[in-house]
Amino acid sequence: MDVTTYPEFSTNYPLLLTTFMKRPVRYYPDQIGVVYRNHVTGDYQRFTWRQWYQRVCQLANALQNQLHIQPGKPGQLGDRVGTMSYNTHRHLELYYAAPCLGATLHPINIRLSEEHIAYTINHAQDSVIFVDDTVLPLLENIYDRIKDTVKHFVYMSDQPGLPQSKLPGLIAYETLIATEPKDFDWPYLHEDTTATLCYTTGTTGQPKGATFTHRQLYLMTLHGMARQSIVNTPAFVDADRLGENAVPMLNTPLFHIHGWGAPFSTVFSAQKIVLPGTFTVRGFCELVDREKVTSVGIVPTIAAMLLEFKDFDKYDLSSLVNVGVGGGALPLGLKTKLEKMLPNFRAGSGYGMTETAPAAIGAFVKKHMVDWSRTAIDEVMVKTGLPVLGLEVEVVDGTGRPVPWDNQTVGEIAIRGPWVTQEYYRAPDKTAEVWYDGWFHTGDIAKVDEEGFVVIADRLKDVIRSGSEMIPTLLLENLIAMADCVLEALVVGVPDPVWGEKPMAVVSLRPGMPATEEDIMDFLEEHGVKTGKITKWMLPKLIAITSDIPKTSVGKYNKKAVRDNLDRFLAIAKDMSVPLPV
Repeated sequence: MDVTTYPEFSTNYPLLLTTFMKRPVRYYPDQIGVVYRNHVTGDYQRFTWRQWYQRVCQLANALQNQLHIQPGKPGQLGDRVGTMSYNTHRHLELYYAAPCLGATLHPINIRLSEEHIAYTINHAQDSVIFVDDTVLPLLENIYDRIKDTVKHFVYMSDQPGLPQSKLPGLIAYETLIATEPKDFDWPYLHEDTTATLCYTTGTTGQPKGATFTHRQLYLMTLHGMARQSIVNTPAFVDADRLGENAVPMLNTPLFHIHGWGAPFSTVFSAQKIVLPGTFTVRGFCELVDREKVTSVGIVPTIAAMLLEFKDFDKYDLSSLVNVGVGGGALPLGLKTKLEKMLPNFRAGSGYGMTETAPAAIGAFVKKHMVDWSRTAIDEVMVKTGLPVLGLEVEVVDGTGRPVPWDNQTVGEIAIRGPWVTQEYYRAPDKTAEVWYDGWFHTGDIAKVDEEGFVVIADRLKDVIRSGSEMIPTLLLENLIAMADCVLEALVVGVPDPVWGEKPMAVVSLRPGMPATEEDIMDFLEEHGVKTGKITKWMLPKLIAITSDIPKTSVGKYNKKAVRDNLDRFLAIAKDMSVPLPV
């Protein structure tokens, strides 16, 4: 009798996301694995790992049999499956069904401007888009710009039926998968098959698409989990290693750099995953209290909102023990205030970017620091941190040489490792701008202290980081300059206790054309927001009208001079922000 053997599965067994998906259903099939709370209705849905896995199989069958999605191979992307969705169980199902059958998942950042969203869909050449019910109006707004690219539209909702829509042939998600088999013969793909395509936020021109293979995401996940296994717990912390009993809440949007990698590590760990839809302060507190959430990733903005939430004391948040803070620097004062309100809570900072999938640098307590005072360790935990296991990170000067570890000399962060994106999709010129001398050059400026901790100092690009998002100043400046009343305009980021940074526009007016700050905002609303060039959250929060905009010797706007004399501009700036709803 002939026996077929696969010796290549010894030395060349493929590293696939499929491995992550199979583990929890094999060992914990009847345990609740996924909890989803609809952020609009407040309704809950719970799925055992068996139920979740069966839905993923049904979706994979539907993608293959009904939507005719084709797999890719190394160097050739499979059909792109776009998602316009919040953190729902359906989005998590797509995170596995599409890549594991060989297609390429494209999580679309729905916080970009309509112009940029349409660009990414067309540039990615998405074959199908899966859209949440609450996001449908946004997709309809851009339909005319993408109708020649996208072949199918799938509507995702907790409510049965389909709405009236201008999208042709709209398909209901639950109808799509209802009659499909609950198992799937997952292929043993080549591990270098592209799994995801994630676009940057377009801070310097059009967004760029970073590609990631199964191997890259597999290795990022394993190295991240290994990092957690060598944590050095400070002496003053009463540690409780939860392991598989941890209850993570996937708070970072799944359309934002793989939700910081959580969809991979949490499934592989077979932890009960809590999905909040999208963030609200009250919803966050309710989920932590009800589901006994133990860990979450947040941006400093969310931390500040929690501090200001008037009903904070009505909820039991004592289960929350581990919080990772990214998307901006973690101020020491903010960390201290949060940990005073939540005695079991520990927060640490981190750094990553779309091109690093995002794991790159994170806060870390070295083993000789465990007996340090809490004050000293807090100062360590708000530094950008040490390289994630598996990556090489250097801060280099203009000649490409590492800067000294003196906590003073600044340089550019350069990174290389197994999960740094190999290329920008269909943009070899952009790839060449960042990949040279064997390193990926991030464009972020930092210094290195005596312990080897990287500390972000500034940015090469004049980009404003507001919450977890980035605001392109050039786009705002060009829009403001289009107003008839404006002569010149520049935009800089100024410190903000909630958002980290907020945009301030410094504007000079044309002679004989008086205008107010409100006139400028009205113009931006009409010609920026309503036309889809920018989103509302990108609008300047401060506007300073002046006849003296600093310039360099060659006539360029001198943003450094504005920052160096910030108090002078803040004194004449008018606050244009509106209070945030609870």
